[in-house]
Amino acid sequence: MSYNFNVEKTTADLIQWVKDYFDTTASPDTKAVIGISGGKDSSVAAAVCVKALGKDRVVGILMPKGEQPDIDCSQLLVNTLGIQYYTINIGSTIDAFTKEFESHMPMNSQAIINTPPRIRMTTLYAAAACLNGRVVNTCNLSEDWVGYSTKHGDAAGDFSPLSMLTVTEILQIGDYLGLPESLVHKVPIDGLCGKTDEENLGFTYAELDTYIRGLTDLSDKPELKEKIDRMHRNNLHKLQLMPKFEFEL
Repeated sequence: MSYNFNVEKTTADLIQWVKDYFDTTASPDTKAVIGISGGKDSSVAAAVCVKALGKDRVVGILMPKGEQPDIDCSQLLVNTLGIQYYTINIGSTIDAFTKEFESHMPMNSQAIINTPPRIRMTTLYAAAACLNGRVVNTCNLSEDWVGYSTKHGDAAGDFSPLSMLTVTEILQIGDYLGLPESLVHKVPIDGLCGKTDEENLGFTYAELDTYIRGLTDLSDKPELKEKIDRMHRNNLHKLQLMPKFEFEL
């Protein structure tokens, strides 16, 4: 398979796509509302929106859960881009929800892991409603491919600039846009267990991305291929529309 990633062309096309989306579906004062984690995805997505719309039409929402050790990365991003931002701490909301929920039934690990991303998405949509905004989805193709996202949490949004781009490609775009290296190449860490994303997945993004793009068939690593294929199959429901009963008169 022939593969040639042109970062200059892709970045220009991506910026134009965001501009066209707003020009054709929104009013001139509609804003892009984006959750700011200070990692590669929110950094690149926010920068692209600023290039497409101008900094006055991009609003960042920082959503720490209580104390967030790397909140300075989020602060660095909004300061670098010069965008308006709000810090809304979701810690007490999660605590109150958990307390009420567990008065009825215990929360298992999946509920504990996925509740914060869903509360963050609720926060983003509340902000968008108040600011005449559209919520930016910041998922990438690599993570979507293996289901490394939360359904109705970070997997939600109104438009998705990065979901057809791999992690490897997003890193190149971030560097091309001149974003701080500490943000673009920040190693993502699971806030619950302290492991990196790659440690949780059991393989590297480089291995996954070359497989997605057809640069390798992983025939020399059959167990890894089977694992990636299984994760992809099991998580397709996160990417597909909700099944519905087709009623015919």
